[in-house]
Amino acid sequence: MTWLVQARLINEPFGDPGLFVDFLFGRRALMFDLGDLAPLSPRELGRVSHVFVSHAHMDHFAGFDRLLRLCLHRPGPLHLAGPVGFADRVAAKLAAYTWNLMDAGSTDFVLVVDEFDGRIVRRCRFAAREAFARREAARPDLPAGCLLAEDQFVIEGTVLDHGTPCLGFALQERRQVNVRKDALGALALPVGPWLNAAKAAMRRGDPDATMFEVEPGRAVSLAMLAETALRVAPGQRIAYLVDLADTAENVARAVRLAEGAHRLFIEAAFAEADAAIAAARRHLTAGRAGEIARRAGARRVVPFHFSPRYLDRPELLVAEVEAAFGKGGADAVSAAGSPGCRGRGR
Repeated sequence: MTWLVQARLINEPFGDPGLFVDFLFGRRALMFDLGDLAPLSPRELGRVSHVFVSHAHMDHFAGFDRLLRLCLHRPGPLHLAGPVGFADRVAAKLAAYTWNLMDAGSTDFVLVVDEFDGRIVRRCRFAAREAFARREAARPDLPAGCLLAEDQFVIEGTVLDHGTPCLGFALQERRQVNVRKDALGALALPVGPWLNAAKAAMRRGDPDATMFEVEPGRAVSLAMLAETALRVAPGQRIAYLVDLADTAENVARAVRLAEGAHRLFIEAAFAEADAAIAAARRHLTAGRAGEIARRAGARRVVPFHFSPRYLDRPELLVAEVEAAFGKGGADAVSAAGSPGCRGRGR
């Protein structure tokens, strides 16, 4: 099955944390965390519509300036989300620059910044045409635990403890709808914009009686398409967990967020022999990361955010994740060369 969304680590496992989430059939991408962005091209960054930042430690937020510079003359919004207090961090970044060349004639670029504390509790706008002055804005009407809801996917979040609030994220695709081209041909149905509308209707669960005009004077029902030309499957789930202390509450929240994930990207900062260091720095050991993946029923786990003390032995961390995960062997799962452990398919 071809997934709508393709996710990969931005950096290798010893580099800054971050996940680039690319849409296969659209000029769009998302990111989880905003650290070192050097591996991403300007073209890739130009597709980014939303960035979900776990917290504002430097290795998670230092890439803001590069992204801003590349998007500054791009019309439309760039959405950012982070924990409570995040809008202040963004405002401080923007205040570091002189914006006297920005005026009403500038590109209509806007930063839309949300703060999340189990639900979105604040939204601010920073418009280029107003020299990025902060304006309070109406919060979106979203359920608890949700940062973004669109026709094709939702972004869920949870608040974790890292000595400071740190967010974990999950992307859940709605139902996957694939076209059976042989069935289209057998029914003499032409390819066209109506097909995307029908697929969207299937994902939303629209009534079977919904009609689509496939060509002038000819319409077909959603029920007929569902029986013949459209194939429905559960959507992909991608979870991202980084910088969390090994506490019972954190582990419980992490397991809930990652439940059923097709891919779980999770920090594995320290080996079990260094568990005391992990606890002092409020990070997970590799063994705990593998246990969370196993308890969540993840199909595949991708460990990252390795401490540099293991530069000469990254295989130790991978092996400890595998042992706790208990579902298979290691293989490469991203272009960045991040090691991973594959679980049994359901």
